[in-house]
Amino acid sequence: MPTIKINNNVDPHREFPDPVGLPETVDLARATRTSRLVGVSTIGVVVRLMIIGIELAGFWVWGYSVLLVDAVASLADVVASVAIIIAIKIAERPPDEDHPFGHGRFEPLAGMQMGILICMLGGGVIGQQFFAVFTEAPAGNVNVWVAAIPLAAAVIFELICRMILRIGRREHSTALISEAYHYRVDGITSLLAAVGLLVASAIPQFSNLVDHIGAMLLAAIMLGLGATAVWQNVHQLLDRVPDSEWFRRVRTSAEKVEGVLDVEKVRMQCAGPDAHVDIDIEVDPRQTVSEAHVITQHVRAQIQTDWPAVRDVVVHVEPYFDGDH
Repeated sequence: MPTIKINNNVDPHREFPDPVGLPETVDLARATRTSRLVGVSTIGVVVRLMIIGIELAGFWVWGYSVLLVDAVASLADVVASVAIIIAIKIAERPPDEDHPFGHGRFEPLAGMQMGILICMLGGGVIGQQFFAVFTEAPAGNVNVWVAAIPLAAAVIFELICRMILRIGRREHSTALISEAYHYRVDGITSLLAAVGLLVASAIPQFSNLVDHIGAMLLAAIMLGLGATAVWQNVHQLLDRVPDSEWFRRVRTSAEKVEGVLDVEKVRMQCAGPDAHVDIDIEVDPRQTVSEAHVITQHVRAQIQTDWPAVRDVVVHVEPYFDGDH
């Protein structure tokens, strides 16, 4: 990472020191993150639409309702995925008069809503499938090759899940991680649909029982994944302390700046693409207010250069004394 150099020729008695700008790499890094998140989410939506088309075609040819139900469920998922994409783009907007700390919380808010949706779907499926065990008649003869459609969909959904999960973790996006869990749920749904069709083709008299028990197991998994997604996003919305790695990074950046003798305290908030840092630095007590101000501006610039996610830095200055350490 580049190091911000202090201009030692600054006249401390001038009216106001020159502002410290940020390198272009900061805005570029933020834009790249948004582009990467939106891009991988869009790929997932396109793949979902393709699978929906294949399942609808299978329903039109063979008439098996399980394909229609899976396609309709995936269509609802597309709407939810589009909402995540919109939230990611809104979260990247800069601060304005009504949102002085930016719009970063839109991202975990959307992720939390996605988790709640998964939990609601899981609870609904458990109730519906439990009563269906006692009310539905066994299915008739089923063409075993029809199971290839949901089976292929399950494999594709899991691959998409892993791709999105990897990027979501790398970019520290809890909303995208929630979206990845959503794809995993879809993959398990398709897998159980394939199992149900295979069982129906082999032993039709037990097909409904196996299908409904499998669906209830899926619903239990959905509840677990949904609760995990809600928990992770609520942590960001409630300003839970981030990983210690981020504190180490901020301290290291501040200590690069000439004139910083020690870093006493660091506090931060992380939400979506944004981080806000509050840091106490110690400087030579003989320095003027103007000189200390120049140091604080370089600390801010250095932290934002090394960690482009930082939207704002508040720097507090305290005098450094050997006896305090």
